Amino acid sequence: MLPIIAVVGPTGTGKSDLAIELALRLNGEVVNADALQFYRGMDIGTAKVPVAERRGVPHHLLDTMDVTQEASVAGFQVQARALFADIRARGRVPVLAGGSGLYVRAALDVLEFPPTDPQVRGRLEAEAAEGGIGPLLERLRGVDPDSAARLGDERRIIRALEVHAITGRPFSSYMPRREYAQPAVQIGLAIDRALLHERLAARVGRMVDAGLLEEVRRLDAAGLRRGRTASRAIGYSQFLDVLDGTATVAQAAERTVVATRQFARRQTTWFTADPRVHWLEATRPDLADAAEAIVRAAAAA
Repeated sequence: MLPIIAVVGPTGTGKSDLAIELALRLNGEVVNADALQFYRGMDIGTAKVPVAERRGVPHHLLDTMDVTQEASVAGFQVQARALFADIRARGRVPVLAGGSGLYVRAALDVLEFPPTDPQVRGRLEAEAAEGGIGPLLERLRGVDPDSAARLGDERRIIRALEVHAITGRPFSSYMPRREYAQPAVQIGLAIDRALLHERLAARVGRMVDAGLLEEVRRLDAAGLRRGRTASRAIGYSQFLDVLDGTATVAQAAERTVVATRQFARRQTTWFTADPRVHWLEATRPDLADAAEAIVRAAAAA
């Protein structure tokens, strides 16, 4: 049986196209792992593949949320794994595609999310407000020295104590491991940095020409600014400035290009840190053949 396939890497490298091609070759269905493509109406600015260009391949976890809602990694993990099981039950192969690194790990890896309790957290926050973070940090040293040594800010110290109070387990015991929850193979798309920068600038230009400003205007009317995740999305936050009169379209486009390049660099750092990723040059002419060979070799191993 073929493993779960994940196509990963920085934005602008062609992950969506390769995922569709692999799905066509291997009887697969695509599961989205780009957190911003969950949002209905965020189409142009997230480079969401239009239905007409999906080549008949079923796509999942696109357009599942309103822009006012908050994306949840833990919730995504549940949804993605349920979809993997459903796709498998129909005799098909899940193809995960996206550059949101933590979401990819949540779907693929042994990764447990600790519970929350607003009442417990509220009590701890009240203690911190009254007596400072020092006593709480000292308490954390007693029950979870690893987290106490690693965490420095108030919010995370409170979170670690909250988890221990609820579960009796140290927060550090929830740290992720690079271990697949079920057989999987990750294919990473690499590209020369200068070429990627050219691609990203050209893509932002196409987004502007396709009506990104009008998309942002429509979403603003639908409550974009109330969405903590959606309102901060690259492209959308910059073009909200245009609506507010604090930037021109040209300025917003240039700021979007810069932010996208920075994001691509962070994505590259994230995925290259995982030794399990099989990297391929995104521009090679036999890309799909090479990726298919990696998947079949993983299945035979």
